Amino acid sequence: MRLKVLGCSGGIGGPEARTTAFLADDDMLIDCGTGVGDLALEELAAIDHIFVTHSHMDHIAAIPLIVDAVGEMRGAPITVYAIPEVLRILRAHVFNWLIWPDFTAIPDRRRPFLRMQPIKVGEEIRLGDRSITPLPALHSVPAVAYCLDGGTGQLVYSGDTTYSPELVTAINACRDLRHLIIESAFPDEQHGLALASRHLSPTMVAAFLDEIAGNPQVHISHIKPGQGERVMAQIAAAGARLHASALRQGQVIEF
Repeated sequence: MRLKVLGCSGGIGGPEARTTAFLADDDMLIDCGTGVGDLALEELAAIDHIFVTHSHMDHIAAIPLIVDAVGEMRGAPITVYAIPEVLRILRAHVFNWLIWPDFTAIPDRRRPFLRMQPIKVGEEIRLGDRSITPLPALHSVPAVAYCLDGGTGQLVYSGDTTYSPELVTAINACRDLRHLIIESAFPDEQHGLALASRHLSPTMVAAFLDEIAGNPQVHISHIKPGQGERVMAQIAAAGARLHASALRQGQVIEF
């Protein structure tokens, strides 16, 4: 599987700060933040599947715009996969005819431009030779992480989460983990804010990584704009067993 980083910033502010979105192969998005806007129209039309970790705007902002842009170009609906709580939020607060049209009913409910597929933590979704499995995460709203399996290796993306023993256990159960993308939204000076908003800070990331049994390459995402050097220096100073590097917009990970 090939994963391209369209956006991995914890906020906006210039061309290098796109919010979270990953393009898996050519037909799948993992989260759908502002980074999706850099894809060409033809690339957007090729997307069949969107897997959402949670309902916060920086992870869903481009979903309404994609469907509006390419719905008429496609012969099948785009499918959004998420846990039921997230789908309920999208229906109630985004695709509600007030914020955005309900594309699950356009042009009609028999042939919509968008469909929503509920998923369960631990339940594998197979797409050809690939599989995607939701893992437990702990955030300020209902959320999941994802394990992506391309058949020759696995990648886990934490989404937004604070420390979660259940997530650590799920990661350690991955039989062939090659890459771990984990967030660190705030520097240690804002540790209290990280706890309150259920994000991770560098010290928490280091403690998290020390509980990971394997040796995946670790990539840090969701750093707030302007905090990258400070956050990465603090993670390094914390001395976790696993080395971590900052995820970069445009980076490609193959596994």
